[in-house]
Amino acid sequence: MAKRDYYEVLGVSKQATAAEIKKAYRKMALKYHPDKNPDDKDAEAKFKEAAEAYEVLSNADKKARYDQFGHQAFEGARGFGGGGMNMDDIFSQFGDIFGGAFGGGGFSGFGGGFGGGQRRVKGSNLRIRVTLTLEEIANGVEKKIKVKRKIQAPGTTYKTCGTCNGTGQVTRITNTILGRMQTSAPCQTCGGAGQTIDKKPADADAQGLKVAEETVSVKIPAGVVDGMQLKVTGKGNDAPGNGISGDLLVAIQEEEHPTLKREGDNLHYDLYVSLPDAVLGTSTEIDTVTGKVRIKIEAGVQSGKILRLRGKGIPSINGYGKGDLLVHVNVWTPKTLNKQQKEFFENMREDEHFAPKPESSDKSFFEKVKDMFS
Repeated sequence: MAKRDYYEVLGVSKQATAAEIKKAYRKMALKYHPDKNPDDKDAEAKFKEAAEAYEVLSNADKKARYDQFGHQAFEGARGFGGGGMNMDDIFSQFGDIFGGAFGGGGFSGFGGGFGGGQRRVKGSNLRIRVTLTLEEIANGVEKKIKVKRKIQAPGTTYKTCGTCNGTGQVTRITNTILGRMQTSAPCQTCGGAGQTIDKKPADADAQGLKVAEETVSVKIPAGVVDGMQLKVTGKGNDAPGNGISGDLLVAIQEEEHPTLKREGDNLHYDLYVSLPDAVLGTSTEIDTVTGKVRIKIEAGVQSGKILRLRGKGIPSINGYGKGDLLVHVNVWTPKTLNKQQKEFFENMREDEHFAPKPESSDKSFFEKVKDMFS
């Protein structure tokens, strides 16, 4: 099922400010929160949908990528912005959105998120950079990446924190002139995990974690661009106790191609032909992202001619087809000639066949540039 536009989900325009986006999400979260709609699967789905939309639109970098590429900007990743949802991630936003409302502890109840049960701590994220060739970008690729991440050490056991009784939070009630005020804060003893170390092996750190190398499979969709970031949920560092793992953030870096230059979804190739080949015509092989292809150069081709090979570019990450390969013909003029060659061209100076006679179909440089960008 196709995802709805994030702006439509929150009921805001693309020109909405950060404050307007935040206000719209708060309204949606209050309306569809599971505590207010028990056993209502439709409300739960809308609650998750609104949280996913806010997670992207509230982040300037993700919003910019979404505005440019749509949902395809996060294809291949899971979790927020990637097609799956995690209720702990959703509730982790509430400190910013709802502040001290609802007794300073956010909402209670759903999944043990806040206030009513144990708070699940999330492990830290890991970031890596993956370099891709133009061919891999054009066709999509699955990369096997070795990642060093913190995992729970085998043999580590935990016990309920005696300070917060497993809730991960400490609640304080203060008498003020306005009445009794209740505030909640993460437990300092367990760091909000609700559990403390019971036993751990010698090679584990103070949280019962150790570093291990793991091979992670990352599916990278065709059409990604340099600087784009994908997310693999749960492949970051583990959290202690019953916490949830962080995420692996994969930054895309595009490797420069020796002969092809990328411009959006289009590719450019500079083809140099000799003067005799330009006069007589020829055929030659050129590089594409799917292998070499042979093209025909018509007799009398002019330098600056652009040959368009449709569909030989990069697939659109939005699923709008493929770009084109633009072959720029450059007639190579020799810089040195022997006596016989010089005599030939001297005799051709006055020959009418060598006199420039541009036709209406021979566009100027500025017209070619205009056509290329349109």
